[in-house]
Amino acid sequence: MFTRSSVETITINVNGTHVHVAIQPGDNSEPPLLLINGIGANLEAFDPFITALNKVRGKKIGTIRFDVPGVGGSPPTLFPLRFRGLARLVAQLLDVVGHQEVDVLGISWGGGLAQQFAHQYPKRCRRLVLVATSTGAISVPGKPNVLAKLLSPRRYLQPSYMANIAPTLYGGIFRQQPELARTYAHHLRAPHGRGYYQQLLAGMGWTSLPWLHQLRQPTLILAGDDDPIVPPVNARVMARLIPHARLHIVNGGHLFLLTEKERVAPLVHQFLREGVSS
Repeated sequence: MFTRSSVETITINVNGTHVHVAIQPGDNSEPPLLLINGIGANLEAFDPFITALNKVRGKKIGTIRFDVPGVGGSPPTLFPLRFRGLARLVAQLLDVVGHQEVDVLGISWGGGLAQQFAHQYPKRCRRLVLVATSTGAISVPGKPNVLAKLLSPRRYLQPSYMANIAPTLYGGIFRQQPELARTYAHHLRAPHGRGYYQQLLAGMGWTSLPWLHQLRQPTLILAGDDDPIVPPVNARVMARLIPHARLHIVNGGHLFLLTEKERVAPLVHQFLREGVSS
């Protein structure tokens, strides 16, 4: 459907829901990588990681990104969707863009949705990459003063506030270089107020613990050793429960996928291309 080598950014109608999507073709030898972002973050927030991924030697990995309803270029839905409903929306989106099977990478909140999609549509998810995420409501939480800052989209609305809280909220390199938060904010668009709270509601009470052991996809679990939002012990729990999982702890904070992209992109590329001839 999409043949140009550059990124194709469009808004598509998915059974009445308008979804903003960005698609970059790969070498077509393997399924593309579907990326699911954290709460409130628009698809452009993945730009630094995808740039690093494209620089890795070897066959090019195609990517699909989308804005969850209420974020970026996707208007909010009339009624909030739970993770099960969002996973169904993702499957319908893939039908529209013409992909039966994908690899899936989810970060933070998006890691929860990635787990749900892999569980709900096992034949459509070949490999799974879980980044800075957990099993949801039943997990080891971050500190209350950190989690409280996630209850509001204020950081997306005020770049100065983002810079002030970045060391405490995201950890890692932001503790030494808080001004990097402004660089990160450059890729962000303020979410719709209603959309942000719909995302919060989507994951409220959700947990993957009862069925995590049923996942059969090869899974790469990446965690930051200085993540104030999702302590790395959660990654160790998931690695023990998912049958075909491997764990890699990164020296970084919650946003290491972006701040440590040059180190992380080769890990993801190698995992996705295992067993594929170059």
